[in-house]
Amino acid sequence: MNQTPRTTLNRIDPGAPLLIETINNVDDWAALAEDWKQLVQRNHQNTPFLTYEFQRAWWQHLGGGEWQDAQLNILVGRGEDGRLLGIAPLFYTRNAQGEGELHFIGSHEIADFLDFIAQSEDLDAFIQAVFNHLGEDDSWRRLDLFNLVGSSASQAVLQTKAQNLGWAYEIETLQPSPYIVVPDSLEAYIEGLDSKQSHELRRKLRRAARNPQPITLEIIKARALLPAALEDFFTLMTQEADKARFLTPAMRAQMETVALTAFDGGWLQLVFLKCGARRIAGYLNFDYDTCIWAYNAGFSNEDAALSPGWLIMAEMMRWCGQHGRRIFDLMRGGEDYKYRFGAIDRFVHRVVITRSA
Repeated sequence: MNQTPRTTLNRIDPGAPLLIETINNVDDWAALAEDWKQLVQRNHQNTPFLTYEFQRAWWQHLGGGEWQDAQLNILVGRGEDGRLLGIAPLFYTRNAQGEGELHFIGSHEIADFLDFIAQSEDLDAFIQAVFNHLGEDDSWRRLDLFNLVGSSASQAVLQTKAQNLGWAYEIETLQPSPYIVVPDSLEAYIEGLDSKQSHELRRKLRRAARNPQPITLEIIKARALLPAALEDFFTLMTQEADKARFLTPAMRAQMETVALTAFDGGWLQLVFLKCGARRIAGYLNFDYDTCIWAYNAGFSNEDAALSPGWLIMAEMMRWCGQHGRRIFDLMRGGEDYKYRFGAIDRFVHRVVITRSA
């Protein structure tokens, strides 16, 4: 992929409080790393998918091959004193009709929650500055923004700014994104479930306690153990037909890079349920900002009779309660099992803004 190494600085209009800088090469992006990391911690939506580390890992493989002709088009907003106030983590591509489009970096399969990066008090001014800047750029026709969570303040701001400019604004509900509010003990979690599910989980836990081989939880702590652990995790993932199709060589390389990046950043939680020495279930989670984000999972078909999905969830609820993690985010997808485990619904959206001809 060819990229022109340039950085442009554009004043929005006389007296404007924000300057917009366009970054479209990785060297200038790397120079922004520390400021990016600090701003994400103050962001109105702080998720692991907006971290500099995740976004760079995604860019390295372009979403596991989801995008082939993407070009960086990150818009950075600074105050006149040079202070970083906002980031629009975007890339440019062309659609099947040859029209220019802008998407969030991370769009759209493997980054569950995407957004603009700015403090709540700066978000309105930053998005206005972005729109002013984009209004002077003829290369794009559509701003196609996937995976904005329903609670994001960006949606209302985007709608207002687009309508003020006479640009078309469309919003589509993509899918549920359930999460569990975790109490401080496993017993309290079980008590809070629907009575049928509570009874079923207790029964499965009693049966596991009688199993001839001990059922234990393992969390990978050492980086040297990570390659073999990931191999086992992918083996568990691919026992499900849909995930086997999803995990192409390119997507596997993408997920390996994300896992290593998260481990080095201190927020990977690779969890296994073991029956004796065998790993029979696994979750690749992010332990980030006091929440657990359940990124992907895999289960042994051979051990289905043990109900490894129920058992590993119970053990993760126990761990969360003991370690003060009060949200277990099951992220995108409305699979039935999430609601059996007591999840609460919310939704992610797609916002499409089309400029006037």
